[in-house]
Amino acid sequence: MAAVDDLQFEEFGDAATALANTDATTISIEDPDETLKHQPGSPRGSGREEDDELLGNDDSDKTELLAGQKKSSPFWTFEYYQTFFDVDTYQVFDRIKGSLLPIPGKNFVRLYIRSNPDLYGPFWICATLVFAIAISGNLSNFLIHLGEKTYHYVPEFRKVSIAATIIYAYAWLVPLALWGFLVWRNSKVMNIVSYSFLEIVCVYGYSLFIYIPTAILWIIPQKAVRWILVMIALAISGSVLAMTFWPAVREDNRRIALATIVTIVLLHMLLSVGCLAYFFDAPEMDHLPPATATPNQTVAAAKSS
Repeated sequence: MAAVDDLQFEEFGDAATALANTDATTISIEDPDETLKHQPGSPRGSGREEDDELLGNDDSDKTELLAGQKKSSPFWTFEYYQTFFDVDTYQVFDRIKGSLLPIPGKNFVRLYIRSNPDLYGPFWICATLVFAIAISGNLSNFLIHLGEKTYHYVPEFRKVSIAATIIYAYAWLVPLALWGFLVWRNSKVMNIVSYSFLEIVCVYGYSLFIYIPTAILWIIPQKAVRWILVMIALAISGSVLAMTFWPAVREDNRRIALATIVTIVLLHMLLSVGCLAYFFDAPEMDHLPPATATPNQTVAAAKSS
């Protein structure tokens, strides 16, 4: 019987207490960033860090790495240029919406472009704008002189080629000049962050979208309405350009920074006002009545015949 008593279970108070304490012990694994936030001695951030966040400097290394992976093909191959059009419909619509509704204090490149700059949107926006300006210009000329007996409508197909030259030259040459200027100033002032050429082309291309509905509304034969429309379009697209490129030049000399932004806005104004004046307000000579011949000219023509 002694052996049976030895096999009986007994409760150990100390062991149960130890197990309870073990169960109450927890291990806390925190994010290093969260730990730093709770430390009283860690600074929240300086103004320069905010500028880096606005300009996207923290993602620049990742962007360059991704760009290098995308563009590893030789430049003479189709795959190299295919990467510039690797964008979906949602991204294009989102960037168009961002160009129509600029947010003060928000950088267009940082929000929409830097993750995946493309040429698909700018190319088709420029192509659509070319045909919108050319067709609307012809329709406007037709509607203005509609009902005049002496007017003979002749389609002006040359407006398509002229509009294409103006729009594509602006959408490529101006970004190229601006990119070269930013690179040059970056070599002079070390804390200036320069955008890539593809990013600048994206900004200019998407900023032109507002002129597509504006060009269609320019058909209305009222100069006051046309000028109101061009001022609205200029204010929207010009603000996108100004808010995008001001953070990139504000660390430079004050006069140079202001002169850069003013030049960008003036060139944009020249494009919009020039298109309105040439394609819609240009005087047409086809509707003028033919000059009446004088009696002496009639006699001279009869003798020559």
